[in-house]
Amino acid sequence: MSSYLNAGRRSRELDELTSTRLDVLVVGGGITGCGIALDAASRGLSVALVEKDDLAFGTSRWSSKLVHGGLRYLATGDVGLALESARERGILMTRTAPHLVRALPMAVPLSRDLDARHGLLVDAGHRTADLLRLVARTPRATLPRPRRIGVAETTRLLPGVRRAGLRGAVLNWDGHLEDDARLVVAVARTAAAHGARILTRVRWQDGVLVDQLTGRSLGYQANTVINATGAWADTLSPRVRLRPSKGVHVVLDAAVLGHPSASLTVPVPGEPNRYVFALPHADGIVHVGLTDDPLDGPLPEVPRAEEAEIAFLLDTLSRGLERPLGRSDVVGSFAGVRPLIAGEEGRTADLSRRHSVTLDEGLLTVLGGKLTTYRKMAQDAVDLLTEVPCRTAELPLVGATHAAPADRLARRYGSEAADVAAAGPLTPVADGVPVLQAELHWGLRAEGALDAADLLERRTRLSLVDAWAEAAGPVVGSVLEGWHAQA
Repeated sequence: MSSYLNAGRRSRELDELTSTRLDVLVVGGGITGCGIALDAASRGLSVALVEKDDLAFGTSRWSSKLVHGGLRYLATGDVGLALESARERGILMTRTAPHLVRALPMAVPLSRDLDARHGLLVDAGHRTADLLRLVARTPRATLPRPRRIGVAETTRLLPGVRRAGLRGAVLNWDGHLEDDARLVVAVARTAAAHGARILTRVRWQDGVLVDQLTGRSLGYQANTVINATGAWADTLSPRVRLRPSKGVHVVLDAAVLGHPSASLTVPVPGEPNRYVFALPHADGIVHVGLTDDPLDGPLPEVPRAEEAEIAFLLDTLSRGLERPLGRSDVVGSFAGVRPLIAGEEGRTADLSRRHSVTLDEGLLTVLGGKLTTYRKMAQDAVDLLTEVPCRTAELPLVGATHAAPADRLARRYGSEAADVAAAGPLTPVADGVPVLQAELHWGLRAEGALDAADLLERRTRLSLVDAWAEAAGPVVGSVLEGWHAQA
């Protein structure tokens, strides 16, 4: 079956839904829901996934773009979660999504903010993390050995690092996502290739499905309904207790930091085991994060970065830079909500990232977890529904290839790069913007985009840089107009 998602397929599968009895109806189109749809469909179950907005609309597109090996969980003593993270990172990097997850060098400068004692602790942590890599059977060729580097190599990797008192750095390696929303779309399309119906703009509420585009109510029959709505899980299952937190990032032009080729790690003053990271991206930008603060009251559909949060990130990162950052250096910002499980005291930054699967009045709810471990979360949920063994640890996602990316399309689309190139013009959507017009056409033809926001915010990520989104607006509108005229 084709993996292509588009408006025509959506319409056909909505019509089929009323005459089909499903084994599984998944509610939520983030990484957890899409992972469950893929796991269930690949085991032979009949599956439909409904999402009231778009794929990767919520938390799944607002991550740090990292596939963690679990180093931070070692610091809190959760060895089990650290090992699980390391195993899942290895699966993504070597088997299921090597085209989207690549090794990123991560440097912790040794300076006045990190004395000799703390440097030894960082060294020990990295050595233990490397042991986890070994236990997880991730090859050394995929993730190199952590080591100490001198001043010359530190400044080569981090041209913007503060020189005063610099003694070198501790260098570690972790998984880096090309794009978190792109991972979600790849999982959803792989599920579709195995027969899952992936239906965006469809709301599930109190057992009723509503097509958000037409207002039409849809009948359905399903043996099991799975709540995979993340931080919004309690709106479907009132007994669920969450303690969500908000994480904010800012986006910088890479030139501000001298075009770094490694992540810069700066400790937050007075807070052990908490850091701000500056993560370089091949599009010439740097993602800086992360805050971790509790969210009280109703959750916003799309959280926004507040000025105080932006200032915190800039001020903290500036402690490790030769030139302090100012508000004018920020070219974009984004914020997400973590679906942390309630029941523990203390800061949200210290709460466990473990997941749980619960059954309440016939609704199976998957809670907690994190992007790196989405596949294991899905496996644990579907294991409750069938005795057929899970296949997803060995199942490549669409586009998966081990070939080194030769250009932007290969970097983002892997083995499908040639198909994307044939979908439309290979010219930028605007001067100085890296996204190509062909990517817009591909988003509509194969990736389930239905409107301008889908293209700008989740298929191309143009919206991460304010100026890019504004410049690309007219071309996006023109492509949509032409697409609808052909439909």
